[in-house]
Amino acid sequence: MKYMLLVCGDDTADASGMAPVEPWVEELSAQKSVRLHGHRLRRPAEAVTVRVREGEVLRTDGPFAETKEYVAGYDILECDSMEEAIEAAAKHPVATIGAMEVRPFGEDEDAEGEIRRLDDELTLATRERDIDRMAACYASDVEVFHPMSGLEQRGIDAFRKAQEWWFSTVTGPVSRDVLEFRVRVDESVAFSHALVRMRATLATGEPLDSTVRVTTGYRAAGDRWQIVHQHLSVPFDAGVEEARS
Repeated sequence: MKYMLLVCGDDTADASGMAPVEPWVEELSAQKSVRLHGHRLRRPAEAVTVRVREGEVLRTDGPFAETKEYVAGYDILECDSMEEAIEAAAKHPVATIGAMEVRPFGEDEDAEGEIRRLDDELTLATRERDIDRMAACYASDVEVFHPMSGLEQRGIDAFRKAQEWWFSTVTGPVSRDVLEFRVRVDESVAFSHALVRMRATLATGEPLDSTVRVTTGYRAAGDRWQIVHQHLSVPFDAGVEEARS
């Protein structure tokens, strides 16, 4: 389960004897894979508080509440239990002079499942040669590199043109079989690595049967995921890939 660790500093505390944070980050990130990511925040004096009242945007320089304690940074932890998250928080150097707030993430979505369903949708759209349905899987600012064209397409319009060109080189249905699919999700960003077998008939009448490696980057857009980056490459050792089939 994922936990948000809010690192709360204290303006009145003496931080001169505090241990450095870097060893804690190294231990939990590289050695234990508990800390997924995090970052420091600038001081509260540089904050801007925004409120909307009766349609009017109200802006106030500074934090929403004046207090000696403030959020100095955050870390995202992945732990088996709250107890494990508390143990990790207690080892943070700021815990000796400030406070650490540990809060579990809400369990209201299956991000990996959504991404897998998105790839299934892409497979169905490809088989039907439905470019509109394919484009719906991608963000408007998507960047795609395809070995068939040898060029990088930037933006959804360029992607559409590239797909139109590619479909013009083949006849009949296009088969897209996912041989391997691995996903790594980290909040609003995710990556997948896949082996995909593409089969079709070229316009010349020759068969097309190629296995490509696909690396895909995703971004959460509201309540749905979209593809923002995709790189397709043909494995250099064709013999190995033929043996797979």
